[in-house]
Amino acid sequence: MLAGIDEILIITTKNDLNSFQNLLGDGSQFGINLTYQIQPKPNGLAEALILGEEFLSGDSCLLILGDNIFYGSGLGSNLEFSIPKNGCHIFCYEVNNPSDYGVIDINSKGEITSIVEKPIEPNSRMAVTGLYYFDSRGVDFAKQVMPSARGELEIISVIEKYLSLGKLSFTTLSRGTAWLDTGNPDSLHDAATFVKVIEERTGLKIACLEEIAYTQGWLTKENLVQILAGKPNNSYWNYVTKLIS
Repeated sequence: MLAGIDEILIITTKNDLNSFQNLLGDGSQFGINLTYQIQPKPNGLAEALILGEEFLSGDSCLLILGDNIFYGSGLGSNLEFSIPKNGCHIFCYEVNNPSDYGVIDINSKGEITSIVEKPIEPNSRMAVTGLYYFDSRGVDFAKQVMPSARGELEIISVIEKYLSLGKLSFTTLSRGTAWLDTGNPDSLHDAATFVKVIEERTGLKIACLEEIAYTQGWLTKENLVQILAGKPNNSYWNYVTKLIS
């Protein structure tokens, strides 16, 4: 939303679908359009492009892993202006443990020469984050991917196709940007602590959808008044109330 995207497809499991729909609805309360798609089995991230073919209808897309959190000043506008008009664009982050991630190798010209998934002896510390841009060819390339040894359609295989065509670019997220994973209990706890500390120190909410929609001009003050009607008296809704006071 901060990058100006108001058409969003949420891919989830059958068991979790109702929870997302009950929480977010069709997105109209945020001035956006939310669509939902079930992924029957965890067949790999590249399958997201295939499942989203009808939704995309030949358009490009920004794909993000649901268990990743990105936070940083100006991140939304940076994403918006980093995205090229065609090809694939990935967002990278320097890490201390590159062997746990997909890692890019870069030549002296600053060009990506290869991507290695969880290398034993990595040549760089530049990890590929869970945030990707694909042009309209992404769906077709995903359909060409064969299952890996672990039986999944790997997103790295789609990215490598763009690399082979010379259509892969990247942005290194700045040191002021936080990239957090919430895929296991420990990392989820770390992310929750991070959010709590930032919000308490700054007095600002992270990912308050009503606030983002309001600042983007997708909601008016009148819309916020209607949203707040009948809402309980708690810190979240008190924060939203301040937007119109």
